[in-house]
Amino acid sequence: MADTSLDEDAPAAGPAPRGPAATIGRYALLERLGAGGMGEVFAAYDDRLDRKIALKLLHAHLGPEDRRRFRREGEALLLENNLIKEHRPRFNVKLRDDSSYLVIRLDPKQTWPRLELVRKIHDDGVQHFGPYHSASSARATLRVVNRHFQLRTCTDYVLQRRTRPCLQYQIDRCPAPCVYEVDEASYAAQVHDVGLFLSGRHRELTDGLKARMQAAAEGLRFEVAARLRDQLQAIETTLTAQQVVGTAALDQDAIGMYRQGGQVEFTVLHVRQGKLLGSEAYSAKGLEHPDSEVLADFVSSYYAKAPLLPDEILLPGPIAEDDAAPLQAWLRERKGKKVGLLTPERGDRRKLTQLAERNAAANFVTRRNRAEDRELALERLRQRLQLSKPPRVIECFDVSHIQGSDTVASMVVFVDGEPDKSRYRSFRIKGLGAGDDEAALRQGARQNDDFTSMYEVLGRRFRRAMQDAEGAWALPDLVVIDGGKGQLSRVLAAMQDLGVPTGAEGIDVVALAKERKHALGHGRAALRELRARRAAGDERGWVEHAIAADGEPQVEVRPERVFVPGVKDPIRLRPGSSERYLMERVRDEAHRFAITHHRKRRGKRSLRSALDEIPGVGPTIKKSLVAHFGSVAAIRAAGPERLAEVKGIGPALAKRIAEALGVP
Repeated sequence: MADTSLDEDAPAAGPAPRGPAATIGRYALLERLGAGGMGEVFAAYDDRLDRKIALKLLHAHLGPEDRRRFRREGEALLLENNLIKEHRPRFNVKLRDDSSYLVIRLDPKQTWPRLELVRKIHDDGVQHFGPYHSASSARATLRVVNRHFQLRTCTDYVLQRRTRPCLQYQIDRCPAPCVYEVDEASYAAQVHDVGLFLSGRHRELTDGLKARMQAAAEGLRFEVAARLRDQLQAIETTLTAQQVVGTAALDQDAIGMYRQGGQVEFTVLHVRQGKLLGSEAYSAKGLEHPDSEVLADFVSSYYAKAPLLPDEILLPGPIAEDDAAPLQAWLRERKGKKVGLLTPERGDRRKLTQLAERNAAANFVTRRNRAEDRELALERLRQRLQLSKPPRVIECFDVSHIQGSDTVASMVVFVDGEPDKSRYRSFRIKGLGAGDDEAALRQGARQNDDFTSMYEVLGRRFRRAMQDAEGAWALPDLVVIDGGKGQLSRVLAAMQDLGVPTGAEGIDVVALAKERKHALGHGRAALRELRARRAAGDERGWVEHAIAADGEPQVEVRPERVFVPGVKDPIRLRPGSSERYLMERVRDEAHRFAITHHRKRRGKRSLRSALDEIPGVGPTIKKSLVAHFGSVAAIRAAGPERLAEVKGIGPALAKRIAEALGVP
């Protein structure tokens, strides 16, 4: 889509392919940004608006050489997708994504087929279902299928090496073809039913199950008939929850658009065989083109990434005449047959587009309110913590270890109140290793000293910023440390040593201390002590709530506090406030990310340590084990017989390894 509000630092895709005096009407061409479905897009200067815009030039405006380059509109649309990913121009919001949608893959020709989540569709003749715009919706679909159909969920590697059935067999969700003999025809029937279910051919699925149930009952195979009956009832219950919105036995996408000025919200409703299966919401801003052009750009951008196309695309209004025919030809080429591009005015199809438009309007209001809430939270946080500027980019650091072993640190980044996971980083603490206790004592610190670890992490982080000041390591507005005054002072020292300015002249730094409990005593004496502290200005006199039980001391729960440089007493954020919620969310995300990395390292080290203690196991044997089994979990799950299959491991050594790892 065209975003006409280009910034000065918008990335350039190359020099303008015209002379220095290239002008078209009131537009002065500056540089070429990329190729669009109907032509090429240039950064241009608009004399009337007195600012930069993005200008799409249709083929009628281009020279013969450019026309030959884009002789087919389908090629131009595919090229647009590639160029957007390569150059990332800001005018096209919807294609600025390196990832593709998730698709469920099912290969019926595979031995014991299973469902897989993939992002790319290869022309290998297998079935694909989707797309799913979020991983959560795709995995929710997999959970439903696994609950109602008995297909294996393990990988091919595990299938070939498993010696006993897993939990899925115990709860009757898999026939365990890895261990037991399974009727291939029965399994193939399950695979066929899964294909019908995911394709939306629900009537065909239920009719087939009823016929098989009746045949099993007539053949006196009552256990099979009962299982089919239960499966049929469960599937019908699931299908009943789906909203019926039409009677057409087609796959349809209904697009709704809502616009206020340059801000546009799109909603795509996915209707399969008359049932509404899901929806997707998208937004764009800074658009000043007519609705017909904006809608055409959205359709081309959206379906350039969609792996599977519906039979009909229902639009809320007409698209640009110059775009309609080439776009329909390109859709036909992608699907292999005609795709209806309709603008309904009455009937069920019009009701679908109206429903999509109402959803787009509601999503627009929700998104706007959410953005306003984030802006308000950032401003309140700036005022409450006395920051020099609104903290639009927040970085939070946390250290994780167990008694000083496998010490790691995390850095999470929030931009405008939302996590930016592409900028997350994890650090392995290098300062002190095993066996350095004597040196650590001389330095007055140990490896599990969070102060020393934090000093090292901040030093490494800000040295990277000196090398990449404008990229992924660009400096934030606010640094949040999980800790108290000690951690805060260590961070400030690290930044001072590196010459990184703090406070009003640079980066704001605060520390968020966790909630603590403090025993006050019994009854009224405890309350008098609490009031006296409060009157004296003691921070322990202010409690968020207290826990009291009959005959037991009253416990004061000190709320989380924020330590700010230059402020003597910590600052408390009001319970339930948006600024407190934001700070807790940032801190909890840093904690989660650090623990995840720590557990991975600890798991690898525990296996390595266990193998090191086994006589006869050296570096070569350890490398062979990992190469043969592929993962730590697979080595632990292997028995002595399978361990003996590894080159260099005999029966005696395999038995010792199994005993050391606790393999049954």
